[in-house]
Amino acid sequence: MKIKLSVVAMLATIVPGVMSGPARAATLSDAEATFLDQLVTASVVLEQRCDGYEVDGAGGVQLGARLLGSPEAAMAMIDAYAAAIKARDGETYDPGKFRPEVREAAGKTFRRVRTDLIKNPTRGCADYGDASVDRGLLRRY
Repeated sequence: MKIKLSVVAMLATIVPGVMSGPARAATLSDAEATFLDQLVTASVVLEQRCDGYEVDGAGGVQLGARLLGSPEAAMAMIDAYAAAIKARDGETYDPGKFRPEVREAAGKTFRRVRTDLIKNPTRGCADYGDASVDRGLLRRY
């Protein structure tokens, strides 16, 4: 989990000072759900230590901005995901950034992708890692 948190922290440093998000809703919009799914998938690739991938923080914010309409909205989702990770791990988090619907959706995606990666790490790392590279969330090194 510390690697995943590091990924989110790294993404959050790309656009400093953009920390406030839109009004909270009870459910995720389609765009939010898509971005969160892609963000979680990339973080699981890194958490499972798939070889050859690293964070592309600027690319992640750009993807989020395209999907959500602004870098601020992208950062708000990244911050909500970071708060969900901290809440799950029992760490202190900013309750203003926490969204229960993000925690629930992220948990489902995390479990699904991690299960796939554990069942077939070579194929899973290639499939999920390359998809995350194509989206701009990760880059190959």
